[in-house]
Amino acid sequence: MSQPFELPRFYVPYPARLNPHLERARVHTKAWAREMGMLEGSGIWEEADLDAHDYALLCAYTHPDASGPELDLVTDWYVWVFFFDDHFLDIFKRSRDMAGAKAYLDRLPDFMPLEDGAPMPEPHNQVEAGLADLWVRTVPAMSQDWRRRFRESTQYLLEESLWELDNISAGRISNPIEYIEMRRKVGGAPWSANLVEHAAAAEVPAVVAASRPLRVLRDTFADGVHLRNDLFSYQRETEQEGELANAVLVLERFLGIGPQEAAELVNQMLTSRLQQFEHTALTEVEPLAGQYGLGPAERRDVAAYVKGLQDWQSGGHEWHMRSSRYMNGAQAGAAGAVTGSGTGAGGLGGPTGLGTSAAGVLGSLAATMPQRLRAYRHVPYRQVGAVPPPQIPMPFALRLSPHLQAAREHCAQWCERMGLLGPEPGVPVPGGVWDAEKLEAYDLALCAAGIHPEATEEGLDLTTQWLAWGTYGDDYYPQVFGRGGDLAAARLTTDRLGLFMPLDGEAVPAPLTAFERGLADLWRRTAGPMSRAERRAFRTAIEEMTESWLWELANLRQNRIPDPVDYIEMRRDTFGSGLTMSLSRIGHGGALPPEVYRSRPVQAMESAAMDFACLLNDVFSYQKEIQFEGEIHNAVLVVQNFLDCGPEQGMDVVGGLMAARMAEFQYITETQLPALYEEFGLDAAARQVLDGYVQELRDWLAGILNWHRGCHRYEEEALLRHFPAAAAAHIPPPGPSWGVPAGLGTAAARLPALLGRQ
Repeated sequence: MSQPFELPRFYVPYPARLNPHLERARVHTKAWAREMGMLEGSGIWEEADLDAHDYALLCAYTHPDASGPELDLVTDWYVWVFFFDDHFLDIFKRSRDMAGAKAYLDRLPDFMPLEDGAPMPEPHNQVEAGLADLWVRTVPAMSQDWRRRFRESTQYLLEESLWELDNISAGRISNPIEYIEMRRKVGGAPWSANLVEHAAAAEVPAVVAASRPLRVLRDTFADGVHLRNDLFSYQRETEQEGELANAVLVLERFLGIGPQEAAELVNQMLTSRLQQFEHTALTEVEPLAGQYGLGPAERRDVAAYVKGLQDWQSGGHEWHMRSSRYMNGAQAGAAGAVTGSGTGAGGLGGPTGLGTSAAGVLGSLAATMPQRLRAYRHVPYRQVGAVPPPQIPMPFALRLSPHLQAAREHCAQWCERMGLLGPEPGVPVPGGVWDAEKLEAYDLALCAAGIHPEATEEGLDLTTQWLAWGTYGDDYYPQVFGRGGDLAAARLTTDRLGLFMPLDGEAVPAPLTAFERGLADLWRRTAGPMSRAERRAFRTAIEEMTESWLWELANLRQNRIPDPVDYIEMRRDTFGSGLTMSLSRIGHGGALPPEVYRSRPVQAMESAAMDFACLLNDVFSYQKEIQFEGEIHNAVLVVQNFLDCGPEQGMDVVGGLMAARMAEFQYITETQLPALYEEFGLDAAARQVLDGYVQELRDWLAGILNWHRGCHRYEEEALLRHFPAAAAAHIPPPGPSWGVPAGLGTAAARLPALLGRQ
């Protein structure tokens, strides 16, 4: 049987190493699998299957420094997870038995208790028996925090199989953004990352486990594992299993291209994610350790964790090249990779065989260098003109609040009172970040009137002023702290914002800036009626938005166009999506249990809506950001860089992503939420709240589109007025630090002015 495509040349920057306890693990895990009933008589595997797949080799490559007993344990976990995958496929995917699959999965958390010695039910099948045995052998050495994270990642791995089954039943191939997010959960690599902590005896400190750098390390690791697996497993999944969850297939259908071209793009995405891993490890982890005051032992654990993830990537690649489970050698071009060169099809042809994977590292680095360098070669402020936008689907009717005009007037008065309009002492922006003319052109009340059409006059004022504060902040950070600006002062500015968002009525200091003054006023008026849990969630949404602006500043300093996946996921925060959605949830009270908001359909619905709105903004703001602001954070530019294409093609691809996310939003709300009502046994009042939330999101989407079309923030005529320096002869405007020292080591010069402003 011929392969549907030739394997591409892989980016493998670290040589694979083999654990010396391999043979011991092979013997142990075969005996364990037989004891658990996974071999003869299981109907899933025979001994020959286990031998051919050689999961001990996988673990020996991915955990080269583990002790013998530790390698035995980790190998048993992988035998269990692959057996689960084949067991679930045989029993439920082929039969499309959704009800049986859910009942099967609902029992598995009972075999993962957090407390030592907690009782478990009697296992009914090999998957339950294996999980029960593995859990009690694994968790005693780890903290409660790790146990919770490992249990959560294991549940995602198991439960998100329903997402695959639902798509197979509906004959539905997911869109690229949805696929990357869901593949992380169903593919199990976050679960593998947790096991890296155990195998390396390097538990990630709880204080930083949920931080952006550690989250990005985990997610880029996961994406690397899964995208590589999709390339190797494409033939098996599409020709033998009827599987639809494969990145090659997703890009084939989304872009309308053939398997070979799709495979090359998947490999390019894989390379980008691995390079994002390296970038995060080198530039974000060390500052994080300083920010949270990690001690020497904690820093050592984080470093060992990063090394463990790197080992896994290289070892996993080497195993895929050798395992009979996957497509890896039918084409002559892949022969060098199969014998151990480590570079995939089209290798340089150096030494081959076991232990020679390091020989391909130099060629791997050289081959992928153009893709890496392209991200740093953007010329800011280049003239792009008004690129025609794509067709924008909007199936929802616009509704506008009758209080629109009053909100406009009240917003202007509030901005003036807070000091957001005109020059501000200590802010090195001539004329100020905003003035009255800009505020009128931006017409944020029009946005508020569309996203909250049923708000009271007071409620619409509050929404409008939150939008004004957030949009002002989005403009403030790049103008004050942008290219060549002061990142230390930006960090201080961001850290101080928490002082003005007390959770329990604590006293707040006197604001030093208009930005702080606006936040203090809005928080007092908004958070007062909330419960503490609601205040905490609302504050988190604001903190995620302001923290994301620091990420943008760091990229600007490096002139680095972001990785596409990292960009999409951070764009939700930079756009303030969480803040505006939190405003929508304020009136929900306790009608919906928290687990409903955490459920896959609701989270997927929110993410689809967020991405549509963010991409919509990027389509309208492309000329403003690229030509007039010297920005690099725009989806059209990110696509241009990734595909090495022009702005028109980039705009078309972004338009396709918008349409796909809108279609997904409709699919979820029309087909999956009704099933969710039954799953959670929601009463009529709770269903009404969730239905109302769906309508709020529809209003949000329609209102945001109407605002982009109706305001004057993005029109070329307004841009020429608002950015006169960039408009003149198409040259960069003055830098952000007039009269203020800039550059490495000069951060302290900004702090007195920042702290001394009144």
